[in-house]
Amino acid sequence: MAAASAPVPGPGGASSTARGRIPAPATPYQEDIARYWNNEARPVNLRLGDVDGLYHHHYGIGAVDHAALGDPGDGGYEARLIAELHRLESAQAEFLLDHLGPVGPGDTLVDAGCGRGGSMVMAHQRFGCKVEGVTLSAAQAEFGNRRARELGIDDHVRSRVCNMLDTPFEKGTVAASWNNESSMYVDLHDVFAEHSRFLRVGGRYVTVTGCWNPRYGQPSKWVSQINAHFECNIHSRREYLRAMADNRLVPQTVVDLTPETLPYWELRATSSLVTGIEEAFIESYRDGSFQYVLIAADRV
Repeated sequence: MAAASAPVPGPGGASSTARGRIPAPATPYQEDIARYWNNEARPVNLRLGDVDGLYHHHYGIGAVDHAALGDPGDGGYEARLIAELHRLESAQAEFLLDHLGPVGPGDTLVDAGCGRGGSMVMAHQRFGCKVEGVTLSAAQAEFGNRRARELGIDDHVRSRVCNMLDTPFEKGTVAASWNNESSMYVDLHDVFAEHSRFLRVGGRYVTVTGCWNPRYGQPSKWVSQINAHFECNIHSRREYLRAMADNRLVPQTVVDLTPETLPYWELRATSSLVTGIEEAFIESYRDGSFQYVLIAADRV
């Protein structure tokens, strides 16, 4: 899926086309997704990122630290709750990075569907490597590049407006890559074919995603609500494994994170940052129709 586009400003204002063609949204659906995320400014994403400057677009894992939350009756409780939600979402990103395998300062990583870039910053801080992010949202790319400049790491961390199904990265040049809650916006065979193309042999691919449980039979009403809310198409766990096998990505680790993410949602449902989708996540996790998984696979 290819589409030509106008030159896209890079972090320093120069055209990114100097480093290759930058594919843009190629279908009306992708244009809708770009529009959706260009206009998105939910407090649940921005206020959590304001805690320490790491702006994520994924959910959290781990047990809630109730001692850190303190007394719900005092004036500082909501700020502590927001900080705790942010701690859990950063823990999710750390868990993903734990599964990238050996990464050195000379390596390049790719975040497909990078959002505002929080995970990219964390990856660079951990490994000292170059991190390239792609997103259909010009607003997200601009935000991520501004944060990289503010942190003084824009020579290593870059977001670009790019179709994750048709990236400008050369074949076999990337050490590791990931989709963190972004694979539900694309056909799995298409996106895994692209990761397989630019990953080097032995490179690692990781996804953290919500998926519907084939044992349930079909996507539940809760999964349908999540699809409608985010304008996405949630895949089944079986589809992930099949599409990986078809594209030379061999799973090494599969972790069911459903029990680990439920506390995040139960806490978020009590906050001032609710968006109306919390019930669908909580009930679908509880009834087993929806799962939260990490899959780490090696390129062979």
